[in-house]
Amino acid sequence: MISIHLRYEIDPDRLDDFREYGRRWIPLVERFGGRHHGYFLPSEGDSDEAFALFTFDSLAAYEKYRQDSAVDPDCIEAFRFARTTGCIRRYERRFLSPLFAGE
Repeated sequence: MISIHLRYEIDPDRLDDFREYGRRWIPLVERFGGRHHGYFLPSEGDSDEAFALFTFDSLAAYEKYRQDSAVDPDCIEAFRFARTTGCIRRYERRFLSPLFAGE
């Protein structure tokens, strides 16, 4: 199992746009076999930082998602939305191995 952690630097004046971006991606990740654990938006502290976390069964399953999502019209539209609104300034991606209770 592999978890993908995304750290976003967002435009705090475009928080509603980023929220919409997140709403679009949660079902898309799940459509391609992932489990989305949510977007985490600024509340207290830094106003320009947000996070997302989702999991796939394997790195191979994640790579397939990346390939398939690159040509999916809904995914392409979600990327276009982010570019057009400018809600995301930059992002970082990390790959993590989760540890669950009982392991």
